[in-house]
Amino acid sequence: MTDRIYNVLFLCTGNSARSILAESILNKDGGGRFRAFSAGSQPKGTVNPFALKVLESFDYPAEGFRSKAWDEFATADAPVMDFVFTVCDNAAGEACPVWPGQPMTAHWGIEDPAAVEGTDIRKQAAFVAALRYLRNRISVFTALPIASLDQISLGTKLREIGRSEGATSPRDSAA
Repeated sequence: MTDRIYNVLFLCTGNSARSILAESILNKDGGGRFRAFSAGSQPKGTVNPFALKVLESFDYPAEGFRSKAWDEFATADAPVMDFVFTVCDNAAGEACPVWPGQPMTAHWGIEDPAAVEGTDIRKQAAFVAALRYLRNRISVFTALPIASLDQISLGTKLREIGRSEGATSPRDSAA
């Protein structure tokens, strides 16, 4: 068994909802084997309050998050990422920075809960659905025998996770 901690970056356009949810979920459910981060190509500057409310209601960390640019993770002094996952279709289609260390990438797109209009109940329900889809994907990801898989097999598994329930597009790779 290895004591290696894998760094994982979740990307979205605004870094205010889905990527924040994923960061919190992986940091809690990753069993100390993963260190999660999140960023956006065009950060909103604030975290969506529904994201924080839903995280808290499911007993996930909801403190200390900020909406930040993905450029922070493309510098020489940034943590070297082992994995980079896009969680929205817009970010998946953008030209990403070159990530130090050449991490494995995959697209795990789900619908944007922040785009839902209507009552607060409808909005909260959209965030709960997003949390569940991300939690399911992260659960499958954390169960992978990463150290014993070759790069091709691991890449295939990561793309399969992105095509699980709730997927927004059939993209095979991104980031």
